[in-house]
Amino acid sequence: MNTRAIEFIGFGAKNFKEWFAFIGKRAVLNMPGSPYGIQFLPTVPESSGMKPMNVSTYSCRDVSLGCSCGDCPSSPVCSNTAMSSYHKGATCLLRIGSLKAKCVDLALAILYIVLISMFFGWGLFHRTRKRSRSFRMKPFLGTAHGVDSHSINRPKAENLPMQRLEDANQSSTGVQLSIVQGYMSNFYRKYGLWVARNPTLVLSLSVGMILLLCLGLIRFKVETRPAKLWVGPGSKAAEEKRFFDSHLSPFYRIEQLILATIPDALHGKSPSIMTEENIKLLFEIQKKVDGIQANYSGSMISLTDICMKPMGQDCATQSVIQYFKMDPSFDADDRLEHVNYCLQHYTSAESCMSAFKAPLDPSTVLGGFFGSNYTEASAFIVTYPVNNALDKEGNETQKVVAWEKAFIQVAKDELLPMVQSKNLTFSFSSESSIEEELKRESTADVITILISYLVMFAYISLTLGDTPRLSSFYISSKVLLGLSGVLLVMVSVLGSVGFFSAIGVKSTLIIMEVIPFLVLAVGVDNMCILVHAVKRQPLDLPLEGRISNALVEVGPSITLASLSEVLAFAVGSFIPMPACRVFSMFAGLYSIGIHGKMIFFYVTSVIPLTSMHSIAALAILLDFLLQVTAFVSLIVFDFLRAEGRRVDCFPCIKVSSTYAESTIGIGGRKPGLLARYMKEVHAPILNLWGVKIIVVSAFVAFSLASIALSTRIEPGLEQKIVLPQDSYLQGYFNNVSEYLRIGPPLYFVVKNYNYSSESIDTNQLCSISQCSSDSLLNEIARASLTPESSYIARPAASWLDDFLVWISPEAFSCCRKFTNGTYCPPDDQPPCCSANNGPCGLSEVCKDCTMCFHHSDLHNDRPSTAQFKEKLPWFLDALPSADCSKGGHGAYTSSVELKGYENGVIQASSFRTYHTPLNKQIDYVNSMRAARQFASRVSDSLKMEIFPYSVFYMFFEQYLDIWRTALINLAIAIGAVFIVCLVITCSLWSSAIILLVLAMIVIDLMGVMAVLRIQLNAVSVVNLVMASGIAVEFCVHITHAFSVSSGDKDERVKEALGTMGASVFSGITLTKLVGVLVLCFSRTQVFVVYYFQMYLALVLLGFFHGLVFLPVMLNMFGPPSRCVKIEKQEERPSVSSQP
Repeated sequence: MNTRAIEFIGFGAKNFKEWFAFIGKRAVLNMPGSPYGIQFLPTVPESSGMKPMNVSTYSCRDVSLGCSCGDCPSSPVCSNTAMSSYHKGATCLLRIGSLKAKCVDLALAILYIVLISMFFGWGLFHRTRKRSRSFRMKPFLGTAHGVDSHSINRPKAENLPMQRLEDANQSSTGVQLSIVQGYMSNFYRKYGLWVARNPTLVLSLSVGMILLLCLGLIRFKVETRPAKLWVGPGSKAAEEKRFFDSHLSPFYRIEQLILATIPDALHGKSPSIMTEENIKLLFEIQKKVDGIQANYSGSMISLTDICMKPMGQDCATQSVIQYFKMDPSFDADDRLEHVNYCLQHYTSAESCMSAFKAPLDPSTVLGGFFGSNYTEASAFIVTYPVNNALDKEGNETQKVVAWEKAFIQVAKDELLPMVQSKNLTFSFSSESSIEEELKRESTADVITILISYLVMFAYISLTLGDTPRLSSFYISSKVLLGLSGVLLVMVSVLGSVGFFSAIGVKSTLIIMEVIPFLVLAVGVDNMCILVHAVKRQPLDLPLEGRISNALVEVGPSITLASLSEVLAFAVGSFIPMPACRVFSMFAGLYSIGIHGKMIFFYVTSVIPLTSMHSIAALAILLDFLLQVTAFVSLIVFDFLRAEGRRVDCFPCIKVSSTYAESTIGIGGRKPGLLARYMKEVHAPILNLWGVKIIVVSAFVAFSLASIALSTRIEPGLEQKIVLPQDSYLQGYFNNVSEYLRIGPPLYFVVKNYNYSSESIDTNQLCSISQCSSDSLLNEIARASLTPESSYIARPAASWLDDFLVWISPEAFSCCRKFTNGTYCPPDDQPPCCSANNGPCGLSEVCKDCTMCFHHSDLHNDRPSTAQFKEKLPWFLDALPSADCSKGGHGAYTSSVELKGYENGVIQASSFRTYHTPLNKQIDYVNSMRAARQFASRVSDSLKMEIFPYSVFYMFFEQYLDIWRTALINLAIAIGAVFIVCLVITCSLWSSAIILLVLAMIVIDLMGVMAVLRIQLNAVSVVNLVMASGIAVEFCVHITHAFSVSSGDKDERVKEALGTMGASVFSGITLTKLVGVLVLCFSRTQVFVVYYFQMYLALVLLGFFHGLVFLPVMLNMFGPPSRCVKIEKQEERPSVSSQP
């Protein structure tokens, strides 16, 4: 029965007064109990002449009784020595007066004060020193300025970085580049000339490569199974699930209905659902469910064909109406009174036994109550356990899924209106509901995708074009170029899916929803940078020279950003979650034609880790090559069109020469309004000393605050978030958290249990008399005394305890045998009893049955190896009944693996208990961690292999060390970016500044996650790793422009912001922002939370750090300029005019 003895026979009486009150209570008519009330007097009047019987009584803690921990928590064997291991780690708190502060928060506050004090001290010293130096050097400034003015004489100031890069490869003077940058500049100069002269060939080869990849769509397949989406092949929980399923039995499928009363509008309290009318409603619902017929391969499937039947012919439906044997005509004068009686006597009253002949725990069929006040329950919970066994073709599951679809349809169309008419709420779910809803989700935001493409297309067309002029707008616009970029994104998505389909990697339908507009949002930045670089070139150069010079100007920084992202993506290979590992494959190749900065939410399949790096690197490399080939070719065609005075979108139409003057400015060198603002307004403001102090103080404060906030991020992923907002499962998950008062089943699985008489394993597992005080079952019972930390709700149901009791001579009606040595059932079971539609009467069949063993046959009340081996199958086949409730059939049928047990070793057995109610994601994570810690400790103590198993473990295992995974991979990603910067720039100074800004962006993003209550999971870890790659673009272009600019640091910051600041804002920030904003209209919360909110935060953080904090850091701590004095400007040849 898995309940404490006194609760079973005395309704939980704790002393003799409560015991007398229970047995003296008058029972309702036709109910078991005393036929009349008995009032026991606690004291005896002296006048009566009676004396109390003087008999010694014993506490259950008496050693001679040998009570188990489950029945007697005060027993000496139930010591509290191991309790401490279950308590949660205390948080370090410091009290300051009446305030409490976390140690981490206080330490960070002190660190901030120290850092700011040091900064102010350094700043004051540096400023005083600088003023002193300026005063001493004042007589020489005129000469120095004269030299500088002569040596850096250029047609336009905004073209200085590009021209110096060009000159670096032709003379010993100009920009002193690193070896790597020198090779890159020389390569881009020659490569740009070649592409500009052969645009058709380059574009044809690029498109041909993508079309070749699209051929893989022939093998396109979709994966929707949650176990394949979220669980890696090396998962410990997945391995334990496979062991449990193969050696014991797969956990049953669950179909569930929840009916609840509506809370009172005035007080907010839900009234009790226990009414005659509501019980009648349950019978009506059950009739509808019993009538569901699903067509599968021409045969009709009903609930009775698939339900779990532990005792024989009746389904093990968990419902309040089981107290009526599932019979609406059950003979009860007062249904409500009968239910209330059964809620208190569900284990002892025969009239309360379920139709499948087992007691029904009220906590499994009622919800919304507190403690054991079942009558105050505000919800009915109806559960249909369904078999989960598979045949070789998986037909059994397909049958069940067919019925589940019909079940959900009936619940929507018939049951929902029926329940709502009774002023009750109704929610429902089936085992396949999540999978089916995820399929529906993939098509939920088609309109959002279309709007995203239209908005991005409009923005690209505007940002790539020149300042609108009515007289030349139809020539200077870039609508055709923008459309080509959008088409390139669409084709790249198809090419990516085709590539992975070709190598056998399944996709999910949701990728077509998330990937396209996020690729578009984060992929057009380099398009803008390339186009803006070409437009900054002087018009007196031929087009091929402008293309070449533009690639020399921005090619190194684009390459640096791309290579950094290659490594940032490859970090996903090290994350032990499919969502993160396969991210390194899909993310890169999804943006194959634009830029490798995409994410992948629902994972499809897993490729071995040995090939992960090469796949990710190949994806980003293909992306980068297409960027500097296909799109550069498109730029050449567009500029040829504009210079040929042909109309945008209609290049066949050529404008007459009268409009030549109107088109002279197309592609001119005149800086735009944004570039002028950056150079003439933004940069001078940031160069003010007071502004620098405010910026550094504010950004450091925000980063330290983000570190403190990030410790409050909880691991997990709410199921409601990944589903459409209009899904029927939204209400179901809310009700599960609100009403359920019992947690998921928890099994402790024991491997290789040696039951031989020479082994001590039996006493190390059991919890009855003579068992070890620190046995597994005693430890479980002890852990259940502290459910708030152990997450174990009750002592475990033990097949071993019940088996040892079943074979003992004291249970004389249990283990019996016929004279021929075969099993003899109890007297109240056939063939010993024949009902004949009346009271069960004894027959002559079993009159000669004898007990299996006498005390003399057992050794210390333990069976020998042969006795154990012979009688265990009898026990597992024995039906429980009134004469012997310890029969193991039904309750323990799947708890013991009998295969190979004849050798004295049971390969697998399990002991079932329950978790406490788990209402939040962190509860699931903590319960799994507590169960594993418990099993590990007990395994080490008993020298036995024991592991916990619950059906949700496989999906939550990733969260046990999600923090460690996230921090390690973020460190690797940021470190990889630092190494790439260092190798290409050969400047430790510049690389360190980029590293600092990247780390601050990621830390601040985690702080935003804490504020927005975004949980840490596979998706957010991918986003954080992704942020380290995306954030590079906000830093590297400005840092590179700063390093190759001349003058003092104030002038170099102006130069960097004037040339690249505008491109970073319009080409990177706004392009990402426009695409991400569309996500806020998504119907699925996962996009709103993990994409809109996180990516919006990333874009804003990148913008402020790249255009505010980074210029200040460069101004104060930036590296020295690589630009040197040019002595003979007139000798510089025109590079762009050379072949």
